[in-house]
Parts: sequence; structure tokens; C-alpha cells
Amino acid sequence: MNTVDVQNEQEVLPIDAGVIEEWAHRILEILGRDGIELSVVLIDNARIRELNREYLGRDNPTNVISFPQQEGEAVVGSHLGDVVISVEKAFEEASDAGIDPQGRIRQLLVHGICHLTGYNHEDVPEDKALEMEAAEEWVLSLLEAPAPG
Repeated sequence: MNTVDVQNEQEVLPIDAGVIEEWAHRILEILGRDGIELSVVLIDNARIRELNREYLGRDNPTNVISFPQQEGEAVVGSHLGDVVISVEKAFEEASDAGIDPQGRIRQLLVHGICHLTGYNHEDVPEDKALEMEAAEEWVLSLLEAPAPG
């Protein structure tokens, strides 16, 4: 059984944290993860800009940042990490692309959790980046389908 903690720390846009929690549980199930603890934090552009600057050296708001807790050889505990999503940025991107804002948040959640489970697309060979892209597409296709049972 996985534990997902969703914290809505933004007041810019209404969001159903319960739906985010359900998606996160389903994503972990699709990826075959069990006994995992995961935090999802929903914030605004100002806060994600601070985190992006502090941890990644990029002084601009971004859509999602993953903070893994299970890297290296001495993995301890069941906390997979934190996925931090700017709801404000997700809504902006959805509007620009003409897609559903909740669908964009779902994409970002999948992206963030894929990072936490070992997939990467930055500073890796192209085949590794394509592997992550394929994993995201696969998870999204299953996530959007009705849950079994």
C-alpha cells in the first residue's frame, strides 16, 4: 500500500487535492511501486521560481520539480520523494496549448513521478530521454483509461 500526501499551498486557482492523490496512487500502481511514500506539493509561480533558483540555479518559474529521496547506493526508507507542481504554470500552459488544465496537471504529475522512479531526459543520451518519453506516454494512456475492477 502506497501513501500519498498532497499539500495544496497555492490559492491562485481551485484544485481538487483528492483527485491529485488518486492519480498519484494510480501512477505508482502502473509503475509497479508498492510500499512507497510520496509527497505532492501544489504551489504558485512565485514559490516554484524560488525553488528553481535555489535548487537548480534557474531564475524562472517552471511547471514541475522532482526532489528524489532514493538516490545513490544507500537507499533508506520508503519515501520516494516530492513532486512540486506550479498549478499556476500548468494552467498557463494548458491555456496556451488549448488543452484541459487538469489534463496538464496530470501530465506534470506523471512526469514528476517518472523522474522519481529513475527516468530522466536531461543530460542523458537520446535513447534514455526517449525511454522516459515512452514511459510517460504509456503511464498516461493507462491513467486516462478506466481503472480495472
